[in-house]
Amino acid sequence: MSKYLLIMRGTDESNAAMMADIDAMMATTRQFIEEMVKAGVLLAAEGLDDPGQGVVVDFSGEAPVVTDGPYGETKELFGGFFLVDVASKEEAVEWAKRVPAAPGAKIEVRRVPGSDEVPQVGK
Repeated sequence: MSKYLLIMRGTDESNAAMMADIDAMMATTRQFIEEMVKAGVLLAAEGLDDPGQGVVVDFSGEAPVVTDGPYGETKELFGGFFLVDVASKEEAVEWAKRVPAAPGAKIEVRRVPGSDEVPQVGK
């Protein structure tokens, strides 16, 4: 089994479409989560707060610089995730295709390397 992160990425337009009928979207999402739990693949799922409430720590200069809100040039924002434990990338993609999402949203599928794949200090 491998862990995959299904990253929800949205635009201002797709986020507005989702919020237009948030009750229906939340009900559909709860049902999707229940299906993943029944299948035994869901490890975690979280949504994120409004990006305007966050800060960005930029390491481009000598010292980190903190600014309010998301990157000014961002066209897509990370809005939340599902962490699944599945047999293959293909299975992760099949779950990603089923994520309740508004038109214009995207789901990025990324494998989470195991601890045995992370370089160890001093080895």
